[in-house]
Amino acid sequence: MGLGNAAHTGNPKRPVTAGWTTRRWLGVSTAIALTLLLAFMLCGGWVLARSTAINTRLVDHSTPALIASIRLESALVNQETGIRGYGSTGTETFLAPYRDGLAQQKEAVRDLRAAIDGDPETERNLAQVEKLAGRWQDRLARPVAAASDPKAEAAARAPEGKALFDSVRTAISTQQDHLEAQRAQARVDLQGARNLRNWSFSAIAAAILALTASVFTGLRRGVTGHLDRLSGHVRVVAGGDFDHPVTGTGPADLRQLAADVESMRARLAAELAFRDSTQTHLTAQAEELRRSNAELEQFAYVASHDLQEPLRKVASFCQLLERRYAANLDERAGQYIAFAVDGATRMQGLINDLLAFSRVGRLSTEHRSVDLDERFEHTVSSLSVAVEESDAVITHDPLPTLYGEPSQLGMLLQNLLTNAVKFRSPDRSPVIHLGCRPVEDGWEFAITDNGIGIDTEFAERVFVIFQRLHTREEYTGNGIGLALCKKIVEYHGGRIAVDPLHAPGTRIVFTLPQSPPPGPLTHPLDTPHGGSPS
Repeated sequence: MGLGNAAHTGNPKRPVTAGWTTRRWLGVSTAIALTLLLAFMLCGGWVLARSTAINTRLVDHSTPALIASIRLESALVNQETGIRGYGSTGTETFLAPYRDGLAQQKEAVRDLRAAIDGDPETERNLAQVEKLAGRWQDRLARPVAAASDPKAEAAARAPEGKALFDSVRTAISTQQDHLEAQRAQARVDLQGARNLRNWSFSAIAAAILALTASVFTGLRRGVTGHLDRLSGHVRVVAGGDFDHPVTGTGPADLRQLAADVESMRARLAAELAFRDSTQTHLTAQAEELRRSNAELEQFAYVASHDLQEPLRKVASFCQLLERRYAANLDERAGQYIAFAVDGATRMQGLINDLLAFSRVGRLSTEHRSVDLDERFEHTVSSLSVAVEESDAVITHDPLPTLYGEPSQLGMLLQNLLTNAVKFRSPDRSPVIHLGCRPVEDGWEFAITDNGIGIDTEFAERVFVIFQRLHTREEYTGNGIGLALCKKIVEYHGGRIAVDPLHAPGTRIVFTLPQSPPPGPLTHPLDTPHGGSPS
């Protein structure tokens, strides 16, 4: 990505924004709204408290006080009626209303004092009523009730008694007028408090609605409207118009967000421009690789036919030379001819191995279902001579059926089994086992033998082409078998490695997927032109 960095070096600096941010606007607006709501709550609480106080005064004081005053008047009237009847008839039964009136008077005075609630005017009126009632009782009621001749006593005190009781009536009337006025005023005050409460709550509700509307309108104009415009710009860019500029309005943080999005858009646009230029460059390189691939195909054709034909002639004529002129050649000449024949033969084998290695993934046939049990038995059968000579024992687990190229999978098994038989220990017969178990992404296989083993330091090297760990005098071959196995396994979408923990012998583990790997089954640079190797 060096070219990309050159096209747009560094990140753009974040612009310094000025003005209030959305958080500040929301904070101030919330503070104002909460202040107004608190004021509304205080106002509503005061109105409710005032209405409750007036209602309490009316229910708990004014009305009970008036009722107690009426009961007090009734008690005094009962006393006056009883004394007047007793004084007129002298009958004891007329004293019952008098005595009941005294008890009722005490109870009414007690209730009235409890309901007065410290009103000085009512206190004075009650004191005056008690004073006049006591004077009447002292001057008339008690003497008449205690007299042996109540008629004479009542007659003698009648004028004074009437005047005293009239004064009591006047005092009680004054008291009741005052209490009635208090009660009426309390009713007026209560009605006024109710009207104030209704108007206050209506005003508070209207203010809350207005506040809600103003908050919604403020958010719409100050935040969401600008966000909608910013979203519109982003959608245009997301729709493919990467040259469309993204501009921001509104609070400072929204303008900063728009600037960041614009910076990202500019960077993406530069990246896309760089990608397009890179894609054009890669397309040209791919075309060049296709041309080179066609030339390599032609070279492979020449290597498989034109190069092998001279090697066959060299080997054939060297052998003819040895047979025809054997009598004229000394032992050294025969060795030279054998060296030449062996070199030509090994050269042919090397060419064939290179061709086999290059064909993997290039001249591929269609993947199809492969029964590995059947393919394993066929491979073991083809190695029967080597198996018999080495007295090898070859076993395997039940093998699955999976997708792949039958010839390449057969070549994989053949190379692994051939290596297991070839690199055997000189002091024991080879025991070879192909294990198999299902894994998450397919199947895992393991070829295990009791041969000479592979040192840990060479676990990666053995899969590199032409990398040999032994001389040709010790073990034959061109050092291409395991490299070919790795290429076949990776072509089928698997992995292969040497198990470093296994001893003695060698354990090579590889995986194969159950289904064919995604993507094209042939090499991406394969083209129909050029000769195909045989």
